[in-house]
Amino acid sequence: MTPQVVDLVIVGAGPVGLMCAYLANLCGMSTVIVDKSDGPLQVGRADALNARTLQLLEVGKLFDALYPLGKPCNTSSVWADGKFLSRQSSWWDELEGCQHKHFLMLGQSYVEQLLDGRLAEQGAAVRRSTAISNVEVIKDGCLTTFAGGETIQSRYVIGADGSRSFVREKMTVPFEIVRPQIIWAVIDGVVETDFPKVPEIIVFQAETSDVAWIPREGNIERFYVRMDVSDFSLEEAVAKINRAIKPHVLGFKEIVWFSQFSVKESVAEKFSVQDRVFLAGDACHIHSVNGGQGLNTGLADAFNLIWKLNMTLNHGGARALLQSYESERKPVALSVIESSGELVRSTKYSVNGTHAEDYVRIVQKRAGNITGMGIRYAGEGLVGTRLFDSEVSFGSGTVRLYSLLDYTKFTLFVFGDVELDLQLPEYVQLVVVRASDSVYAGQAVLVRPDAYIESVVSLGRVGELVELAFG
Repeated sequence: MTPQVVDLVIVGAGPVGLMCAYLANLCGMSTVIVDKSDGPLQVGRADALNARTLQLLEVGKLFDALYPLGKPCNTSSVWADGKFLSRQSSWWDELEGCQHKHFLMLGQSYVEQLLDGRLAEQGAAVRRSTAISNVEVIKDGCLTTFAGGETIQSRYVIGADGSRSFVREKMTVPFEIVRPQIIWAVIDGVVETDFPKVPEIIVFQAETSDVAWIPREGNIERFYVRMDVSDFSLEEAVAKINRAIKPHVLGFKEIVWFSQFSVKESVAEKFSVQDRVFLAGDACHIHSVNGGQGLNTGLADAFNLIWKLNMTLNHGGARALLQSYESERKPVALSVIESSGELVRSTKYSVNGTHAEDYVRIVQKRAGNITGMGIRYAGEGLVGTRLFDSEVSFGSGTVRLYSLLDYTKFTLFVFGDVELDLQLPEYVQLVVVRASDSVYAGQAVLVRPDAYIESVVSLGRVGELVELAFG
């Protein structure tokens, strides 16, 4: 039987695989996405979208559906000895070019369910309860074999199948895991308490810092409780919470999710194999949940990778563009492991015994990672930085820059009054912002589909920029 032929086979329908498939379909690529599960996540796992992810969701036209479901949160506090010692949010206030200066506290299940539904609407629904038995690179592409014997030929394969990735193992990509002896309970539920709680992240200081209270959407609250043993009960975890919040008392009216996890840290040696098989999300980097960076980093992987596949597959992009996926995203993954590792170890080890205060200081120091807004790629000056968002004059009114972006295209912004006669490829949109008071005033800024700046020139050199980039 002749195998089905598609552009992408995506293994894994967690949030990263689903985002890869959704963005690929926006770009007109044909996809098959498979997963062993029988449906999208319903409860548990990741709990926050950072500021950069919120910007990317706007680029992907997903923001409006998700944002009203969550709870904004931009404050971290320290509680000890029956009182709040401090409250901090300055790292958010200092962000430039950012409209959403907060986390959106929203469970991973909402992201998965939205993307799963969008794929079904696009006619590219996930093939559920499906396992694969082989992935191999062949001439001009890849061949994926399902457990039932069916084969699919594709130009590329994306392994977004988690920390125990079959795709990574099949491609024999080294993934050396460090396991610090730090084990946590995680509890989602509806609480009843006399604790004076507002929507903020609270780190509790007892002998160490082993309890964190995370606000969630609706009436759900999340607790992380460091247990450091693998055998513990819900009652023991709740007892630790009550020790931390003294003199107040807390109980659960409803438990939505109760689980445990041990901290593991690793970054794959390679993020791609022969420019045909790519790894994304937990398949190529795992780390502590501290700082809320896992889901956000994985979604950023998807936004970085898919436009490069689109340009290569549909618009004659050079092979080096695909190789830039690893060169850009691997340093980010390494920095995330460094920041999350420093955070998680501070809950257990402190020179001065000020674990919770140490934790918040590290958050402030690592804010670029934790908010996502400090991530930049290679380049100098503005090149390689995220596009700042702001209101600008456009047409007969004002709009926000991010509302003008299109993930399927580059955007050439011209900030100022200039006569233009440009021949642009179909995958580049021209946006002229006249009489601009933007930080980019008097410049032409070429923005990648993932909202990072590709190049910047003065207005008099717009033609030169076009010739250099697309000539």
